[in-house]
Amino acid sequence: MSQPDDIRDAILKAALKIAPFEGWTDLTLKRAVRDAGYPDGSGALYFEGGIADLLTHWSNHLNAQAADAIGELDLKSLKIRERVTQGVLIRLQAIGRHEEAARRASSRLILPDLASTGVRQLWAAADTIWRAIGDTSTDANYYSKRAILSSVIGSTLPVWLSDQSNDKSSARAFLDDRIENVMEFEKLKWRVKGFTKNLPEPAEILGQLRYGGLDIFSRPKKGRARRRRYSR
Repeated sequence: MSQPDDIRDAILKAALKIAPFEGWTDLTLKRAVRDAGYPDGSGALYFEGGIADLLTHWSNHLNAQAADAIGELDLKSLKIRERVTQGVLIRLQAIGRHEEAARRASSRLILPDLASTGVRQLWAAADTIWRAIGDTSTDANYYSKRAILSSVIGSTLPVWLSDQSNDKSSARAFLDDRIENVMEFEKLKWRVKGFTKNLPEPAEILGQLRYGGLDIFSRPKKGRARRRRYSR
């Protein structure tokens, strides 16, 4: 007996043959269901959100492929920049021969009704890459890393899909530039963090002022110059 995921995979496989010509539409989903050998109406059963769920299923499938491939890398021998770059490349390469379907998907996901789906897919791809290369952050860095990498993937994808060269040289150069921007930002962030690490927390200062722990208006101690008073 077929499992739900197996049925979804079969429908997706059929849809990937149709989408390059027809785009990602409700009709594509209906035809894919029929071509996969399932009764009419099965699309609503296995993809309740319609074409949005079908596209998300494909994106999740690509993420799983990428995670497996990244896991085979010798990550310990790679610097963080190399890990991130390889992670993004592997995720893009997972598209494989379905580039036209991916172009159609990109065009569909920028339309208002699916724009939020596209954003979530970019976030999930970025999260997959960070986790696969060993990121364990749980603080604000968790969100900033994924937000920045989402923008890198989102800006590189159309360049990747438009680069018709065998080695994707233009797309790789574009990605390198984006990763360089990310690394410069990270360096700046750590420099700022280093400059401010010994500064008191604003909340701590306000708390001390509120409860009298810090008296900035007290008389100066002996041996220190008093503030000069000015008369109006």
